[in-house]
Amino acid sequence: ECSLAVAGGVTVMSTPTTFVEFSRQGGLAPDGRCKAFSDAADGVGWAEGVGVLLLERQSDAVANGHRILAVVRGSAVNQDGASNGLTAPNGPSQQRVIRQALASAGLSAGDVDVVEAHGTGTTLGDPIEAQALLATYGQDRERPLLLGSVKSNLGHTQAAAGVAGVIKSVLAMRHGIVPRTLHADAPSSHVDWSAGAVELVREPVLWPDSDRPRRAAVSSFGLSGTNAHVILEAGLGQEPGDDSERTVPLVVTARSEAALDARIRQLQPCEPSVHVGFTAATGRAPFARRAVLLASAEGVTEVARGVAAEAPTAFVFSGQGAQRLGMGRELYDRFPVFAQALDETLTELDPRLRDVIWGDDETDLNRTEFTQPALFAVEVALYRLAESLGVRPDFVA
Repeated sequence: ECSLAVAGGVTVMSTPTTFVEFSRQGGLAPDGRCKAFSDAADGVGWAEGVGVLLLERQSDAVANGHRILAVVRGSAVNQDGASNGLTAPNGPSQQRVIRQALASAGLSAGDVDVVEAHGTGTTLGDPIEAQALLATYGQDRERPLLLGSVKSNLGHTQAAAGVAGVIKSVLAMRHGIVPRTLHADAPSSHVDWSAGAVELVREPVLWPDSDRPRRAAVSSFGLSGTNAHVILEAGLGQEPGDDSERTVPLVVTARSEAALDARIRQLQPCEPSVHVGFTAATGRAPFARRAVLLASAEGVTEVARGVAAEAPTAFVFSGQGAQRLGMGRELYDRFPVFAQALDETLTELDPRLRDVIWGDDETDLNRTEFTQPALFAVEVALYRLAESLGVRPDFVA
């Protein structure tokens, strides 16, 4: 219908109304956790969130050279009509929306590996959804369908819950790992799990090997009976992430040694993700107790620990001898603040310096008349980059 679209969902709970209403109905989990498809399920745990996706026609994405994270292979939406209450799902309608989405995708149930369920952790809704999945995806397949719900990790983000499931599924296909569903020590006894080949993922598992693209389906069901089901397929030529050869620093802060140890234990299962590293460094208040971890494919190891002191900070610009051909080129391409500072400095000095720094003649760069202004220009740009990241010195030498 259009060449490019931004689609997503947002939930901000600016009033306690949702908590109050569901508390009156007895639908809130006392501990605030969604125990999706668990025998211990006792209600939802609300959460806020925002998720956004960029959608483009596959042919346009290929022509434009854009990276395709996943393809929307098929989708369907329906309404369950009459049921026995506002919060009561309709199993046959859920089966119909699944079959409609499969038909839209031109697939059979056995062509889908994983379902990211709506799975809110309620005693009424989860068993109805599980039975609908067993009756559709659980039939006529060589290996069990893997079932999970990101609400066990994030809580129920309501209007953002569907896009959260899509994002989880895209990342799971990319990394080739199906994440576990938390708080599900025992699958719900209200579900006849023998009625089909569906397996609740309670530990991380490798994505099943096959001679076809990885596929995941995502369900999102609205209050009062609107059902949506989307089937996703791994992007064309998609390779797993290059995290196997990556090492990422994780910065950890806490108020006490005990809290620092607890935070480090939380990060032990982390993949070497630059996104996790960025959030760890910028998403928490900087407390006095600090540690630095290194995350790699081999695991997470602690490399430094200490107590931060309030003391002056100094930057030192290095002198002749630190120069190298191509210095600053990758930073120039990646960080606009670095590029702007370097351009401004070179304009004030000698615009020819750019060709010397990024040229192929080391002899020119090693001539003092070029070496010293070139180093100064790059170091000014480095200073501005560090400044933009919140590192501001008291002294510069």
